[in-house]
Amino acid sequence: MVRNLEVSRTTKETDIFASLTFPEPFREPPQEESGSPSQGFRDRVISVDTGIPFFDHMLQAFLFHGGFAGEIRAKGDLEIDDHHTVEDTGIVLGTLFSRVTEQFGPVERFGHSLVPMDDSLGEVVVDACGRSYLVYQVSFPQPWAGRFDLALVREFFTGFAQNARINLHILGRYGLNGHHLAEALFKASGRALGAAYLPSKGVRSTKGVL
Repeated sequence: MVRNLEVSRTTKETDIFASLTFPEPFREPPQEESGSPSQGFRDRVISVDTGIPFFDHMLQAFLFHGGFAGEIRAKGDLEIDDHHTVEDTGIVLGTLFSRVTEQFGPVERFGHSLVPMDDSLGEVVVDACGRSYLVYQVSFPQPWAGRFDLALVREFFTGFAQNARINLHILGRYGLNGHHLAEALFKASGRALGAAYLPSKGVRSTKGVL
């Protein structure tokens, strides 16, 4: 079963659409008639356009390393600044993730990832438990990555965690370059979420419900 969801949200500040296909447990790829294995999910298409080049780069890394396919489109009031677009994209993606168990049943729930990026190391831990909580311990060595305000990384993950209804712990272990540290965090987030949202045969809770 292909697990695909889409969410759109329009306000006076932003117009955002997201459609994602969630990863499945690895299986041996089927054979084509020629005898070569089908590429399947490895040929997945990822398309991101928010009007903010650095943010696009981070979201592409997030989706690719998490094993997701899909599309994110956002139009926002960038003439003011990037804040509304970044925050609202987090809200839309979080809303999409919140619907996975409703539509497709239980997930593995927990995910953890450590990702290096040259001088930097990012760590992310996820509990898809139905309760929103964000722990964000990141100190960027520079306030900007090009023209992107790195303070907005927290705004994205705040909107995401609240609307996905997950525990999300994001730790910037260390880093000398703000771009590298942000990229490590987005890659680690994708990997942790990809693991947490793999399908499960039962509810991962001693209570029987989340």
